[in-house]
Formats: sequence, structure tokens, C-alpha cells
Amino acid sequence: MFIVKNSFIGLICAIGCVNAGFLSAQSLVQVKNTLDFSRNEVVAVPVSQLKSFLNNNKETDLRIKDNEGKFLTIQWIDFNGDGKNDELLFQVNIPGKSSESFTIVADGKTPVPESKLTTYSRLVPERADDYTWENDKIAFRVYGPKGQKEALEGVKGSTLSSGVDIWLKRTDQSIINKWYKGYLTDPMYYHKDTRGEGYDPYQVGDSRGTGGIGIWKDEKLQVSQNFVSSKTIAEGPLRTVFELTYNPWSEFGVKETKRISLDLGSNFSKFESGFESERPAPNYTIGITLHKNEGEAKLNDKNGYYLHWEKIDDAFVGEGVVVDPKIVEKSSAFKSEIPDQSNLLVVTKPQQKLVYYAGFAWQKSGQINTQKDWENILQKQSQIIANPLTVRVK
Repeated sequence: MFIVKNSFIGLICAIGCVNAGFLSAQSLVQVKNTLDFSRNEVVAVPVSQLKSFLNNNKETDLRIKDNEGKFLTIQWIDFNGDGKNDELLFQVNIPGKSSESFTIVADGKTPVPESKLTTYSRLVPERADDYTWENDKIAFRVYGPKGQKEALEGVKGSTLSSGVDIWLKRTDQSIINKWYKGYLTDPMYYHKDTRGEGYDPYQVGDSRGTGGIGIWKDEKLQVSQNFVSSKTIAEGPLRTVFELTYNPWSEFGVKETKRISLDLGSNFSKFESGFESERPAPNYTIGITLHKNEGEAKLNDKNGYYLHWEKIDDAFVGEGVVVDPKIVEKSSAFKSEIPDQSNLLVVTKPQQKLVYYAGFAWQKSGQINTQKDWENILQKQSQIIANPLTVRVK
């Protein structure tokens, strides 16, 4: 029996193992979901955990298979621009309370599967200097120094704001380049939903939009002006990452570098703001515009999620912020008679790095129908933040 068993194993490896000798120490990535609902997420494997594989195989030959033998789309990310990749990304769909294993193989002859969907971001010099980003569900933009200069000079259509704009899309395809191309001949091109792809009816002004920040002091929000520089770190099928810097702002002389990332399939951008200040700031506050105070706000300090539900034109939009509840000091729906000064405010403890998630869903996208649908997404996101998928390389 012993001889037959080993012969059988040898036959399987002869047929199905790729570079088995190289993979013996590091052939599987195990992903575990401890929550009771299914999670479709992008996971990251640090290159440091792939050393035993990469010592014997080329990075360009690395492929990942699921437990059914299907090759998965992968994406490498080089965070510091030194020409060396730092993380390997792939997307998983893990049922609740379960784990799955994915196999690392060296197979340079099999092409990496191309995704029909993608994330994307870029600086947009053809409309001042917006920075815009999107995935298959949502799109955002923020405003740059040229837009600020033009706004201060009174140029029509320019924007002076560090608030975060949202674009309501109802297609899973990329729209950024198409909409800005249309803008060149028709400035109202993406402000009208005439092609069934969505549009931009969202008013930001001097508000926080969906996820802009400030410092709350004496019943007033101190905020920065537009970003002054941008750097695209990654844009690809699974995740886009970029950084924005801001000139010192507020009476506390805050210097801010904001890293933003967005994953395929997610309704939330991840914001990571790093701060240096001349004087200690009392807090950092995340906001969502309440526009004309006609929507409904819901605050949940216990679980760290904050909801705004409003009607824009003929359909509802849910906006939200999710943050670790341990860093929240207080929250409020601050209403003002001054235009763009009504905001849902989440006041967090001052820290050198603030991490939070901000996002939305539009009724016409088919992702949600009711306010409860949107709250369920926010609830799940708060659980996801508290219980990330466990990724182990064996």
C-alpha cells in the first residue's frame, strides 16, 4: 500500500504540479472570513511573504488559481516608486464563517486573465486640474490648484473646495475619460443623464461633500483649500491608489498628505490622511454635506458608521462614512442657514494618521432601493473594518 500511495502522488504531480519543488514551502494562500456573511474583496499579499517563491521563480511568471483551478486576475503595486513591487493583489469571494485556499504557481505561458471591469484614476488637466477616480460602482473627484486659482479670479465653472464630489454612475464600465471628453465640447455633458450611464448632479461648494475633512472649533469648521499636488501610485483592474498634498491650513498650521484608494466592487474609498501641525490640533473632523437639510441623517457612534439619505432630482442617494469607533469623540448633524455649511460631522481624536472610509450608493444604479439597504451596507462595512480577512501564505 505504501508503494502504491507514493506512485499515485507522483503521478498527480507529474500531471498537475508546476515547479513543485519551488512551491513546496510556499504554495498556498489561505484566506479566512470570520464574519457570518459572504465577502467579495480584494486581498493583498506583501512581497515579503512571497520570498521563497520569488527566490526561485520570476515575478512575471507568478499566477494564482482558485480551488477550482481557475486563474485569477492579479495586480502588483509599487507604493514608493522604486521599481520594486510591494504587494500582490487578487480578488476573493469567501462565504461567511469559512476559509478558502488559493494556489501560487509559476506559469509564464498562461496569460493573466484580463478583467472586464477596472478601477481607474488620473489628474484631469483638460478641466482645470481635477483628480478623479472610479471603480465599477462609483466615481469621485477633488479639486486642484489651477481650479482654485481660476475660482479666485472669478472664472465660471471653477471650484474652490477641499470637499469630495461624487459622480452618480449606473454602468459598471469606466466613464471618466468619456465624460471629460464630452465636457470639452459641451460643459454640461456629464451634468445630464442622457446616455443611461449616470451624471453629476451633486453640489459640493464649500461643504465637505462625501468625506472631506476639517477641524471643528467654536461651532465652526476650519478647512483646507484645494490640493496642491497629486501623485498616481496605482491604477489597475483591482485597486487604484493616489496621494494628494495640501498647503498648511487652519490656525494650527496643519500640513496634510492624503492617500486615497478604491477597490473593485467596493462602495467606499479608503482615506488615509497624515498630519503634521505647528500647534496641536484639537481634533480632525470628517464631514458629509447635508445640502439644504432636506435629507435624513443617522449617527451611530457605537459602531462607527454615519448615514445620510437624500433625494437628488428623481432618485435617492445614500452617502456614508465608516470609521473605527474607538477614535470618535462625538458626532452631529450640524445645520446652518449659510450655504454649504450644513454638514454631518464626525469629530475624531487628534492623531498623526486618520483612516476612514467614505462612499455612497445611488438608487438608479440598482445597488440599493431603500434607506435600509444603504444602512445594511454601512453596517457590513463597519464589521469588515473591525474584522479584516485573514490572509496567510503557507
